[in-house]
Amino acid sequence: MSSSSKTPLALYIHWPFCRAKCPYCDFNSHVAQDIDHARFAAAYHREMAHMAAHYGAGRKLVSIFFGGGTPSLMPPSLVAGIVAEAERLFGLSDDVEITAEANPTSSEAAMFEGFHAAGVNRISLGVQSLRDEGLAFLGREHSADEARNAISAARQHFARVSIDLIYAQRGQTAAGWVNELREALDLGLTHMSLYQLTIEQGTVFHTRTRRGETLIPPDDQAAEMYEMTNDVMTDAGLPAYEISNHAAAGEACRHNLVYWRAQDWLGVGPGAHGRLTLPDGRLGLATRRSPAAWLEAVGESGHAIDIITEDGRADSVAEWLMMGLRLAEGVSMPAMEARFGSRASWLDETALNRLVESGMLENSDGQLRATPAGRLLLDGILADLMPA
Repeated sequence: MSSSSKTPLALYIHWPFCRAKCPYCDFNSHVAQDIDHARFAAAYHREMAHMAAHYGAGRKLVSIFFGGGTPSLMPPSLVAGIVAEAERLFGLSDDVEITAEANPTSSEAAMFEGFHAAGVNRISLGVQSLRDEGLAFLGREHSADEARNAISAARQHFARVSIDLIYAQRGQTAAGWVNELREALDLGLTHMSLYQLTIEQGTVFHTRTRRGETLIPPDDQAAEMYEMTNDVMTDAGLPAYEISNHAAAGEACRHNLVYWRAQDWLGVGPGAHGRLTLPDGRLGLATRRSPAAWLEAVGESGHAIDIITEDGRADSVAEWLMMGLRLAEGVSMPAMEARFGSRASWLDETALNRLVESGMLENSDGQLRATPAGRLLLDGILADLMPA
C-alpha cells in the first residue's frame, strides 16, 4: 500500500539495547554486551526501504525519532547512515525534527558532538531525577551531577534539549518535588516531559509491589502533585501542551504531536509500531520484538512486520478523541466531521453536553478540549462520548 496522503509522516527508529534494565521500565529493551552494529545498520536500511516502497511513497518525513532502549549507545556513524538513507528513501521536510533519546552518563554525553554531526537536531535526556536518592530508587546509572553536566553539554551542541523527570515516587514530598522542578527550570530548558511514576506489569517494581512494598503515593497526593506541577510550569512559561509534556511557545515535540494528532508514522527496528491513515480507518504495523528474530526476518524478507491490523471507523474515532484530548489544543470537530462524516453518527451529543456542563470538557471555536480535571479521567470520558 502506498499513499499520496497529505497527512504528515514521521519515522520512528527503535534501538532496543540498554546497559541495564530500569525497575520501572516496560519498554522493549534488552541488555546486551556484543552488538553487531554493521549487521543492525544494514537491517535498518533494508527495513526502511521496504517501508518507503510499500507505505511511504512520495511523502517527505516531518520527523525522525530515535527511541529505545538507549539510542545514545548507538555509534554516531550508524545514526548518520540511517538519517542519510531516510533522506534518500523518503526525503526530509525543510524543517525536519530529528530527535535522539540519550542517557546522562558521561560516556554517552560524549557522543553529543557525533550525534549533531550525524544530523540530530534535538536531544531528549532521560534525567528522571535531579536528586541522587531519587536516581538510586529508580535504578539509574548516573548521578545528579552527571545529569546537570549532561544537560549543559547537550545545550552546547543542540538548540533544542528536553529532559524527562519522574515524580510521585516513594518518599517524595510535594514541596521537595516543586523545589526539584524549579531547579530544572533554572537550567534554561524549553521542554520537559514530567511523568508520574506508574507501576507497569512485567517490571521489577510490579514484582516488588505484589510483595507488599508501597512505591507510589496515594492517588489524592499524586493528583495534588500533578496540579502543582502544572501551576509551576505555567508560571515559568512552559505550560502543558499535553498531559505530561510542557514547552515554551514553538518548542513542542513535533514527533509526539504526530502521535497525539493521530497522524501517520512508520516504525523501524525490533518491536517498532506504525500507524497509517486508510480511506475508512487506520492501518497498524508492528515488527518482531526480539532483536535476534527481527534481524533474521529482515534478512530473509526485507522486513520484520509481524502484525498488521486494520481499524474501522469506530476505532479510528476513538483514537482521534483519546489522543487529541490529551492535548491542550484539543480536537478539531470540523476536521473530524470531514474525516468521519456527521458527528451524530460517532458522538453521543447528550454525553458531550453533560461533560461540558460538569466541567470535564470545553467545546468552543470548533475545538473540543479536556479541562485539567477532565484530563485525569480520559478513559471514562471517551467511553461516555462514543455512542453505545
